[in-house]
Amino acid sequence: MAGESKLQEYAFEQMNLQVGGRIQLITHRTLRPIQHFSTVIGWVKDEYMIVKIPQENGMPIAISEGDKLTVRVFSGVNVCSFSTVVQRVFLRPLMYAHVSFPNDIQGTSLRAAMRVKVDIPAQMVRDDGQHASVFITNLSVSGALIESAQPLSREGDVVQLDFTLLAPPDDRQVRINTPALIRNASVAQSQKVEGKDVFSYGVQFTGLDPAHFTLLQNLTYEAMLADRQKIV
Repeated sequence: MAGESKLQEYAFEQMNLQVGGRIQLITHRTLRPIQHFSTVIGWVKDEYMIVKIPQENGMPIAISEGDKLTVRVFSGVNVCSFSTVVQRVFLRPLMYAHVSFPNDIQGTSLRAAMRVKVDIPAQMVRDDGQHASVFITNLSVSGALIESAQPLSREGDVVQLDFTLLAPPDDRQVRINTPALIRNASVAQSQKVEGKDVFSYGVQFTGLDPAHFTLLQNLTYEAMLADRQKIV
């Protein structure tokens, strides 16, 4: 994949693992490994990690003590993976498992801001208080590409960007409101309406909330793993 570097060793801290962060669990019970999304509940360093047991069709996936798993973690700039063994399983109502603490972590570095194709309505507010309805067409942890039917601002302007994302695992709506610096502006022919111009603005987030940063990390991570066609 463009932007990836060769495999290298990582320390646990370099994964930038967060409690509540999304990970991918790969089971090896069948001939073909099966991928599931899960959540980190916590860990005791050098002893064990606690992960949520993924569900399929409302039921927990089948895992047992002694099963080998592969865990993938996306830190925003690195994709890391390691092997682990299920130590203990806690079913309903807790639905989590203890797995062995990683001692051999490998991964690759990705370009700092992988962008994901999206189509998200948003509001842009200029420093003079003027509002404009826009669309975000790609998104990363560091910024976005915005399209508008009319000219809005110039390079170097700071605007406020307001939009909503769906947070996993229950698609809860999360409103994101962040200042953004316009890095570049361009004009092109609209692909939707013949003869119309579309104004594009590449913006850099300058005050993103840490929780929203993590949400954007997860969005990029899931798109990368599930559908690489969405990666710009």
